[in-house]
Amino acid sequence: MSAAAPVGEDSGLFAEDLAEAAALDRADPLAWATELFHAGAADPPYLDGNSLGRLPKRSLSRLLQLAEDEWGEGLVRSWNGWMDMPARVGDRLGEVLLGAGPGQVVIADSTSVNLYKLAAAALDSLPGRTAVVTDRANFPTDRYLLAGLAASRGLTLRLADFDEVMGPTPEAVGNVVGADTALVLLSHVDYRSGALADMAGISAVVRDAGALTLWDLSHSVGAVPVTLDESRADLAVGCTYKYVNAGPGSPAFLYVSRHLQQRLRQPIWGWMGKRDPFAMEEPYIPREGIGSFLSGTPPILGLALVEEGVELLAELGIDRVRSKSLALTAHLIRLADRRLEPLGFHLATPRQDGQRGSQVTLRHPRARELCQRLDSSGEVILDFRPPDRVRLGCAAPTTSFTDLVRAAAALARSAAELTSGEAG
Repeated sequence: MSAAAPVGEDSGLFAEDLAEAAALDRADPLAWATELFHAGAADPPYLDGNSLGRLPKRSLSRLLQLAEDEWGEGLVRSWNGWMDMPARVGDRLGEVLLGAGPGQVVIADSTSVNLYKLAAAALDSLPGRTAVVTDRANFPTDRYLLAGLAASRGLTLRLADFDEVMGPTPEAVGNVVGADTALVLLSHVDYRSGALADMAGISAVVRDAGALTLWDLSHSVGAVPVTLDESRADLAVGCTYKYVNAGPGSPAFLYVSRHLQQRLRQPIWGWMGKRDPFAMEEPYIPREGIGSFLSGTPPILGLALVEEGVELLAELGIDRVRSKSLALTAHLIRLADRRLEPLGFHLATPRQDGQRGSQVTLRHPRARELCQRLDSSGEVILDFRPPDRVRLGCAAPTTSFTDLVRAAAALARSAAELTSGEAG
């Protein structure tokens, strides 16, 4: 492919790409949303919102208000308004982002702890079944937790090999589940490729086999409209520090479909999951409904930030967020085809709009060096995943089309420099 004229000496920016991106930014109905987030004046393009979302400005004022008024002035009396936050914020998150009716979502603990709770409860509910299934390339925590549960219970852990770009499909899942399967744990959006799984189709296949599905929504919540109830999903977990923008270490959420809540009993019997937490002398009797899946004291500061992140996305509209993320990722794929493929990059994300989340992954034999160079230079913030993947997260509220051009140009320039260094 022929290279276009760069803008400025050795800048690596292409005039027509920048002009096209500027026009798209002017026409972007969500362009104003960047003003809702904290950003330094000289910040480089930030394409790692799929690891940690930007800080909403409103979250700072909410933290200050909570600390000064509710904690500072109200002291212990503020628990009268705090105690219902896990369920109240969970219901709102379910309504706005998960397609879940009330009474099925709570905010609690970390994604790992919630995975353990739900996986253990699911396995306990199907004692005659001896196999658990996940993707061999699933996020490590998901695999580790399932492996630990299988080992402690003498179960078979079945690691399935799905297409490394397209991820699990209903047909492929159907080939690895059977009468012995108790639980299938999968990610809705693959953390490596960004592939978006067919939740309804896969859930139906697993249900037909008599097993339960547990979905990890960490890379889809806040970026992709999720339809847990409509898809007849059984169980789900997810973090809130990526596209929900609730901050590092913010509490996670869990979803238990209403039809399972009486059947499942979670394994961590903490006081917050008890019918009456303040009846200290009584034995453990779980709450009714989703509250039984709570364990310890709610993290109030983190819950407040989750609430702010959810309300911000409610104002933006998850459908509008999804529309822009698809436009961003499609544009980035075109840039990669045009500017980066001749330099040894290969697309590792589905091209079809309906089959990807909000990131684009590129493979390059020297991906680690490229990411290290760009991190050191401060030109762009992106992400490396072994062995050879560059991940570019396109968080719609905070990413512009011009950001994508600058990131592609920085990758092209760095790749060309590495190649010329080899030749020299």
